[in-house]
Amino acid sequence: MRTALDTNILSALWSSEPGSSQIARRLEQAYAEGGLVISAPVYAELFAHPSTTPTFVHQFLANAGIAVDFELGEAVWQTAAKAFASYADRRRRAKAEHPKRLLVDFVIAAHALLSADCLMTLDSGRYSQYFTKLRLV
Repeated sequence: MRTALDTNILSALWSSEPGSSQIARRLEQAYAEGGLVISAPVYAELFAHPSTTPTFVHQFLANAGIAVDFELGEAVWQTAAKAFASYADRRRRAKAEHPKRLLVDFVIAAHALLSADCLMTLDSGRYSQYFTKLRLV
């Protein structure tokens, strides 16, 4: 079972946030059960974490056995676009000001849906409404 990772998982681990030891155990378990993968947007977001360098990110990913999927493909973009359009339409109908979510969240979820068996995230509520078939961990 291949597990896609959301940025917040690695960010919490690197920041030693409460629960980071549990995250580390879950990552080890997921790795053993079929491997870990991040999408290109997650890879890019990791570079914004405080105190990281490109060398740190690359070494961490290599040492942890986390693959980076740089090729998202048309199906990922179409899936993300449909979900994001649904989200934007719902916001307009609710007469909300501006979208509160970024397109990147939809791309991360679409990638996980189409390229992995589940998405490990600390924000499952963010994805469950628009990606109902995505298994969240």
